[in-house]
Amino acid sequence: MFNLLFCNDYVTYLYLPHPILMMLLTYIDTPNDKTSVVLTCRHLVLFSWFLLGFCQAKILFAQTPFAHWNKEELVLNNGYAQRTIHLPKGSSSFGTTHYKPVKGDFNYFENTNPEFSFELNHQGYSGLDLWTLVDIQIAKDTRQGNGAMVKLLSADKLVEVSLQYLLYPHLPIIRKNISIKNLSDNTITLESVDVEKLSVTHYYATTYSWICHDYGRRRSIGPYDGNMQDALLTIHNSDWQQGIVVGNEASGILKHTSAFWEERAICSGLTHKDGRYPFRKYLKSGESFVSPQVFTVVYNNQKDPDEILNTIVPTFVTKHLGIRFSELAQKPTFVYNTWEPFNKAIDEKLVKELAKSAADAGMKEFIIDDGWSDNYGDWTIDKTKFPNGLKPLFDYIKSLGMKPGLWVSVGSASTESRVYKEHPEWFVLDEKQQPYNLHWDDSTMVTACFSTGWKDYIKKVLMKMALDYGLEYMKLDFTVVTSPYKFGHKNAGCFAKNHPSHHDREESYYVNYEAVWELFDDLHQAKPDLFIDCTFETMGGLQMIDYAMLKHAEGNWLSNFAGPPQENVDLRVRNMAWWRSPAMPATALVIGNPAMQDEGWEMHIKSLAGALPIMLGDPRKLPAKDFKTYRAYADWLQKMENTYQFMSYRQDLEGFDEPKEGLWDGFQRINTTTRAGGIIGVFRHGSQEIERRVFVKYLKPEKYYKIKEGISGKVIGLMTGTNLAQLGFTIKLLQKYDGRLLEIAEVSNK
Repeated sequence: MFNLLFCNDYVTYLYLPHPILMMLLTYIDTPNDKTSVVLTCRHLVLFSWFLLGFCQAKILFAQTPFAHWNKEELVLNNGYAQRTIHLPKGSSSFGTTHYKPVKGDFNYFENTNPEFSFELNHQGYSGLDLWTLVDIQIAKDTRQGNGAMVKLLSADKLVEVSLQYLLYPHLPIIRKNISIKNLSDNTITLESVDVEKLSVTHYYATTYSWICHDYGRRRSIGPYDGNMQDALLTIHNSDWQQGIVVGNEASGILKHTSAFWEERAICSGLTHKDGRYPFRKYLKSGESFVSPQVFTVVYNNQKDPDEILNTIVPTFVTKHLGIRFSELAQKPTFVYNTWEPFNKAIDEKLVKELAKSAADAGMKEFIIDDGWSDNYGDWTIDKTKFPNGLKPLFDYIKSLGMKPGLWVSVGSASTESRVYKEHPEWFVLDEKQQPYNLHWDDSTMVTACFSTGWKDYIKKVLMKMALDYGLEYMKLDFTVVTSPYKFGHKNAGCFAKNHPSHHDREESYYVNYEAVWELFDDLHQAKPDLFIDCTFETMGGLQMIDYAMLKHAEGNWLSNFAGPPQENVDLRVRNMAWWRSPAMPATALVIGNPAMQDEGWEMHIKSLAGALPIMLGDPRKLPAKDFKTYRAYADWLQKMENTYQFMSYRQDLEGFDEPKEGLWDGFQRINTTTRAGGIIGVFRHGSQEIERRVFVKYLKPEKYYKIKEGISGKVIGLMTGTNLAQLGFTIKLLQKYDGRLLEIAEVSNK
């Protein structure tokens, strides 16, 4: 009836809800830390009598603070979200019976749910099938995740499934993944994996719910089948004021989330076999596949789904998801890149001149873009342009007080390169088994396949740059799986039949993404503070960024906005930052290419302050007086980061919507952990209104805060956190296209 574990080195947490059973604790020896109960043999008889006498009492053995289970059900509860899962008894179904916020009503989910689904050799499996419970174990991660791992055996005894559920302190979030083990004697094909699959109650939920897709920013109604841009999706019913946020941690083109698409269900996991870029994995006998994780947020009493994106989601992402940016002790605050207007026309003399001017303007990182090597693939230095090599140049950049960075196409090679001629077997093949350029139509370049020896080769190249040359920022670019610029679905992946790590094109998607992430991890292990900028081209979709990338790279070059009219550049910068945040960390958004010497360049800095401030252009063309102003902005941004760590935060500014022509827009970057302050940006973009009321949230209600102008530091107001949130203050901008940066600073006394 009950299984009790006695072991000197094992701590068992015991939940006994019946008051008489709780009295037993006074007779049981407890360790000094008072956090557990250890049952000893001398109490066994006494305990047995009470168990027999109160066998109807519900006794759950809790292996973690957030998970309790008996033979019938697993209960996940951290005080914010509660999920009850029916466990198979004998051979029966498995799945969630209740999933809701701990407090209040929640109407979305059925009492019977598929829980998960996948296909093995075209045979479908889900939690609704017959399963035998094998085991339940403690599940934890290194970022405060706590929960349970449930192991199941299929009725045909051909597959073992393990489902991990993790909860985190003070957040209504459950994070889940699935492990699928092949118990048959043959190699089998795994496809159409839904890590999370929950049935929705009735037509009212499906008919009247908004589907907030495309990083949670675009709203639609009716059935929705997601794509590569849906790292996060919200389903919100404004009548119920309830909803579900779904975060998908799969890589690039392989993520798939749908709502009410082919059935009345919410599904999230990997792309299906009938999708544009289908996931496929071949499992040998005894081999397991561990899926990416999916996290869900259940909420109620919320009129606006964006509030969840401004609070719960970024807290989880920055503190518990395990993103690389959160690991950086020093966040970048002002970056320069050489690409525009020079493109590949760079040399040692020019780079030194640019570096000196960029340093005088206060830049903190200096990135040498394309044009330094003699060919793609070999990545040897063009000695005509750089006769002294790169290391002396990096040392010079460091002597100016900046971190050196370099652009490399991580998976491309010239057909004239030595590496291609010596190892043609390392490169992607098309459907006709010919070498192929996945990136764009240029027959002089080919794309490497990371399922081959290329991965170890390019790792040595990049390690040398990081460790021997002292490189501190890598911009890693160009297509490795699929291209943002080629639109036929066959212009993707590798069709090679003899590459060691993938059987076919469909399997190459997954294994090549994973190999790139392993490469990034190896680089970080060798140099922990290395900043890796993984571009949207490497990700494989226009302006794409996702949680998979963020766990292995610090930033993502999202775009290339440049040229006149400058106000259009600024609008597009702010629009892109708004669009991808707050689902994605703002400082991971590397938005190029505003130029330093542009007329009205101050608006570039103000707009970029809502993401990662990065500038291009020719700083040598700046008038002498502008260097002083540039330096003032650079020093101010660094001071704000030192004071508030604002680069780890960004929220919407209440009452301001998506940046558009004819409107006002804005952002706030308040440290919601300390609530000591941060910065805000307010912009008038062609609006007829010359002033707007500004409200600042997430501060300490009773504390006073100074409102200061950006680089001047002039105090323009003093208000409590409550008044800033409820009454606000007025900003007046007389020019139709203008903006202002402000500091919000907590004061010790009025």
